[in-house]
Amino acid sequence: MAVKERIGLVVSDKMQKTVVVAVENRSPHPKYAKIVVRTRRYKAHDEENKCKEGDRVRIRETRPLSRTKRWEVIEILDSPTTAIAATTTTGEQQ
Repeated sequence: MAVKERIGLVVSDKMQKTVVVAVENRSPHPKYAKIVVRTRRYKAHDEENKCKEGDRVRIRETRPLSRTKRWEVIEILDSPTTAIAATTTTGEQQ
């Protein structure tokens, strides 16, 4: 059995060692063929509390860690706070 992985956006980081990740699924409607966006929210384990709201992360399915938590954060793909910091520092150097 393959390990499931998803890429999504962190929508909440208010819990300790847990983040809520929203994963969008875009698929055409079976009858009308319009693209429909469905969003699932997963609670994922973030051991070091590194994830912040707005980060794009990769999550992996794991054993049940609590009543609702069955995913873990593997890596942070990109963060808006680091992008803002990078543009601020490059603007000062010029």
